[in-house]
This record gives sequence, C-alpha cells and structure tokens, in this order.
Amino acid sequence: MTLPPVLRGARAATTFLTRVPVGGFPYAEADWRWASAWFPFVGAGLGAVQAAAWLLVDRGGALVAASVVVALGLLLTGAFHEDGLADTADALGGAFDRARLFEILKDSRIGAFGAAALIVVLVLRIALLARLDAAAPVALVLTQCLSRVPPIWLMVALPYVTQGGSRSRPVAQAALPQALLGSVWPALSLAVAHAAGAVSAAEAAAMLGAASKRCSRSAGPDAPRVEAARVAAAAAICGLRFRARAGGITGDFLGATQQIVDCAALLALALARGG
Repeated sequence: MTLPPVLRGARAATTFLTRVPVGGFPYAEADWRWASAWFPFVGAGLGAVQAAAWLLVDRGGALVAASVVVALGLLLTGAFHEDGLADTADALGGAFDRARLFEILKDSRIGAFGAAALIVVLVLRIALLARLDAAAPVALVLTQCLSRVPPIWLMVALPYVTQGGSRSRPVAQAALPQALLGSVWPALSLAVAHAAGAVSAAEAAAMLGAASKRCSRSAGPDAPRVEAARVAAAAAICGLRFRARAGGITGDFLGATQQIVDCAALLALALARGG
C-alpha cells in the first residue's frame, strides 16, 4: 500500500535531516514538500536518543554527559545544521553585498566567522546542558523538537532565494498546512512529558521559553511572556536579518535558525531555573 505524501513526509524528513538509513527512495516532490511538517517530530526523536545517552553516561558528571550527547547529535545529523550555521556566519559576516553573500554561501571552505560561530554554539550548548544537569534529558527532547519549528514558519513567510539547484529547494516549498502540523509536535512532546511526571508545569513551561517559579517571583506576573518572547525573538530576528541581507531564506539560513533557537531555548530554561 502506498502511503499518502503527508505520511511519507516523515520518512523523507528523517532522510533529509539525519544520517539514519531509513530508505524509502525515490521520494516524490509532494513527499519532500511535506517533510518539513515532520522536522520537529524527527527532532524529538533525536533528542530522545541523546537523552538516553545522557542517562547512560551521567555518572561521569554533567559536563562529560553534555559533551557526549552533543557529539552524538553531530554524528546523527552529520553536523547538518552546524554546517548551515557556519556558512551563514561567514556569509553575513564577510559579505558587503548580496552577490558576494551568495558566493560565500557556495564556498565549502570555512572562514573566521563560521569557525567562531561553531565554537560559541557548541560550547554554549555543552555549558547549558551541564548547567541543567538532571533536567537535561527532558530539555533535550523538547528543545530539539521546538527548535525545528521556526525554520518551517520562515519557509512560509519568506521566499527561497538560493541560486541554482539546491537540495533544500523541494523541502522549502512548505506552506501553512506544513507549519501548522509542525507546530503540533512540541505541544505533544510537552504534554507527554508532563503527563509522565517528567516535568512539572512550571519546568515544562521554562523548557519552552517561559518562566519558572523563580523567574515569576523575581520578574512579576508578566515574566512568562517575557521569557517566551526571548525564544520567539531569536527566530524573528533571524528572519528579519535574512530578508534584509538576502531577500529571503536559504537552506543554510534555516540550519542556522535551528541552532540559534536551540541555544535560546536552553538558555531561557537555564535562566529560569536560576541558582
């Protein structure tokens, strides 16, 4: 029986985002178009694998566990998003005009801006996971899922401007149905984690960028909206910057957005939990 494109999109998303051999070739254009709706679902799966790895090695200490799970994430995805981050940093940091920006994006070499961005993001992710310690396994699932939602909305809101052929072009044809389905997965992940007792309501809210009890006490009743705005603002700033510099999005820009939102979500949780 042939599955409809909306369901085959799940397999296509796994093939696109990871190095996990799930087969399914050849994929039709409609399958790739629906793949983006499953990006957060795949992210939750990646986070679950990383969470399991954390529980296996956490006796070595939080810093060791954080380093292991970040390395595992790079292995599972082939550093797919990190590559986009490096290319984006080099292009935005080293180009003075739009033509030069696209030249740098096509260059496979890494420059100073890209190297610096990778170092900062990897160190920050390891430090934040180590800081979260016991909350890290659940945070991994939720943030890996959540961070893959903003790229879908950027696909809907902005034109795809990569010049020439691109692996991301069929996937970037996402529309409102894909964005809406993609936005369901973080909510489901949160509901399951809360129902299982893995997180309290306050902790779960903090993992999605809202405030914990400590933040609410220190910042007043508007703190949840302020904390949530931090994560949303990170995605919005990315989109505004991409539109201003390139006129839209590229596959590299989407990967960079995932990395930035992931760090923003982890940072919001770490700040909300406090000392």
